[in-house]
Amino acid sequence: MGELRGHEGAIAVFAPVTILTVTLERTADDEAEVHVHPGGQGVWQARMATSLGARAVLCTPLGGEPGIVLRALLDEEGIERSDVDLEAPNATWIQDRRGGERETWWEGDPPVPGRHALDELYSAALAAGLECGVCVLAGTHRAGAIDVDTYRRLAGDLRAAGARIVADLTGDELEAVLESGPDIVKVSDDDMRRDGRLGGTGPAEVEALVAGLHADGAQHVLVSCADAGALASDGTSLHEVRQPLLDVADSRGAGDSMTAAVAVGLSRGLPWADMLRLGAAAAALNVTRHGSGTGRADAVIELAKRVTVEARAA
Repeated sequence: MGELRGHEGAIAVFAPVTILTVTLERTADDEAEVHVHPGGQGVWQARMATSLGARAVLCTPLGGEPGIVLRALLDEEGIERSDVDLEAPNATWIQDRRGGERETWWEGDPPVPGRHALDELYSAALAAGLECGVCVLAGTHRAGAIDVDTYRRLAGDLRAAGARIVADLTGDELEAVLESGPDIVKVSDDDMRRDGRLGGTGPAEVEALVAGLHADGAQHVLVSCADAGALASDGTSLHEVRQPLLDVADSRGAGDSMTAAVAVGLSRGLPWADMLRLGAAAAALNVTRHGSGTGRADAVIELAKRVTVEARAA
């Protein structure tokens, strides 16, 4: 196994939607307390990458009072940002987790960026992606939050200029990015069932999903399957990835942690198998914590040593 720490590495994260999350939690002495954090797929990915010691540049629109708070919170976490001004306020989620399960009180819809803001966001992501050499394309949580063609254009331009793409997308966003031949496509089996790309739960169906993603342009494919681990392909061989099953505190953000860690591995020049070990370990650790995209680097490294990557028998 290669050296999982490697050099620092750097990734850009294209995050069209960033959310202000307000969550009620219960303390150890049974009191209620409020937690306010930046959220959204791109934030969770950038947070994990930063935790692993990589430089992560979050490219995202921020606006209104939530945007003011988000800027301060991102700075406090040490997440580098290349943000653009948004006329409308960022979406806010208000949730109650005092009972153990996440209960949603209110979720605001993400605003649709205007032409100027979208142009600025595109340029910011292009610049950061080319500088870092690896760009993660995060989703939007809600259909219609951004013109899908933006994904197609950005992925194509980054690839044409020599940057590498890691896509963690679904639906039309995924279809648009596949046209550019992304380096790594990470999906979940649940998302692919909702998209209609995965028709069953058996090994043959998942293998057909992988083959279909390759045929549509993906160079490497990683399909997470919750407790069943993951199935990965480099285009020539299939590997089953198995991580230790740890006690679950909150499963949200596990897939994004996996994506971030694989992208960090790509930026550090790790072999494919070691990228998979790092990604599976980050996902396994994330579920033990109450913060999405969180985890200590030393714990991820130790867990990665216990992840198995084995060729699937023919």
